[in-house]
Parts: sequence; structure tokens; C-alpha cells
Amino acid sequence: MSPAAIRWTMVALLLIAWEALPRLGLVSTLFLPPLTTTLVAGLVDMSTYVAALAVTIAEVTAAALLACVGGILAGALLGGVTPVRRLLLPIVSSLYAVPVVILYPAMTAWFGLGPESKVAFAALYAVFPTTLAMAAGMRTIDPNLILTARSMGARPFQLLLRVVLPAAIPTVLSALRLGGALCIVGVVVAEMLVSTAGIGFLVTNYRTMLDSPHVFAAVLLVVAVIALFDGGVRWAERRAAGWIGAGQREVQ
Repeated sequence: MSPAAIRWTMVALLLIAWEALPRLGLVSTLFLPPLTTTLVAGLVDMSTYVAALAVTIAEVTAAALLACVGGILAGALLGGVTPVRRLLLPIVSSLYAVPVVILYPAMTAWFGLGPESKVAFAALYAVFPTTLAMAAGMRTIDPNLILTARSMGARPFQLLLRVVLPAAIPTVLSALRLGGALCIVGVVVAEMLVSTAGIGFLVTNYRTMLDSPHVFAAVLLVVAVIALFDGGVRWAERRAAGWIGAGQREVQ
């Protein structure tokens, strides 16, 4: 049985258990409503969820631009320049250990209760892991590729375009996957804390009303967004694999 088949079997069993356990009375529907009840709740109020999702996606996009672009550039600098790595990597690692959620009250004080504070919090939540992932990945680039290209007379621009950039693509995409997923989580968490719109706000709002089907419908929507994002990045990785191999064959 292939790994993919095993994964899909596990997902199917999980969904069956989700439907069966509340129906059989083994789990209270207040804590876990049946899957079909959750799906019906989401479909009935689809317009509400779509409007909330649009708010969340806009905030996630802004946060991801800040966190991923900034984190990838900073990580490339940390991983590619030895003096900078020795100076700043311990600082960045220490900052990563700080629980960012304790800074959210400061974010609301600085940026208000609007989307700006959610974007700032999510970007800060994602930028340090993205930076560290990119820095670690940059150090895995085979130095022989660069040495070979230089020995063949490659100019700096050719070296960057045909060697460094293709070799760094897996690292960039891995950092992008991590940073984007954390931005989604950061925005939803921020919306759950203080917000009047977005998927996180719906989770908090329905939770206070003990409306479990609508809460889990919102959770399923978040899971779907993260899965779609991860699938998109994986697709980009597969598309880039040919270019990476072609670039390395040219150097060799």
C-alpha cells in the first residue's frame, strides 16, 4: 500500500469517526458535532463565511508579503554571508524563542483594533521562523557548483542566475511554505483575540454562543485554506524541479 493511499485512508477513517462518535453518543455534540451537521451549518451561512474569509485572506496576503519577503531576504543574508551570520544569527534565534502572542496588546496599542494590528502580529509571528529556515537552507547549497561555475569563467550575474538562484529555489519555497502557513495561523489567532471581522472572529463569536457546528465549520475553512496554500507551494516545487536540474546540468 502506497504512502499516499495510507494517508487518504487515515483521513477517511478520521472523517468517519468524526461523524460516528457524536451520532453514537460517545462524544458530546457540544464538544464535537457530527461532520454532516458541521457541513450543513457552513453551507447554510455560506455568505457569512465567504465575507469573513475575504477579510482574512486580505490580511494574510499583506502579512505574508511582509514576513516572507523580509524573512527570505534576511535569511539569505544570514545564510550566505559568514560575518553577518556570526553576528546576528544568535540574536535572531533568541528572538524566535520569545512567545510573540504576548506582544499582541502592544500591537493593538500601536496600530489600533483594525486590520493593521492583525497584519503586524502575523508578520512578526512568521518572520523569524522564515528567516531561520532560509538561513539554514542557504548553507545546504553545494559550494562545488559555485566553484565549478567560477572555474568555467562564469560572471557574477551568470553565477547568480544559473547557479545560486536555481540551487536556492527549494530553500525559498520551503521558507515560503512555512512563512505563509504561519501567517494564516497568526491572522486567525489575532482575529480571535480582538476583532470584529474575519474567520477568527467567527470562531470566537460562535464559541460564545456555544454553537459548535458553526465553530467547527470555521475551523474546517481555515484547514482548507492552509491545505490549498500548501498544495500550491508543492506544485510550484514540482514545476521548479526541472529548472533546478537543468541549471545544475549546465554547470556540470
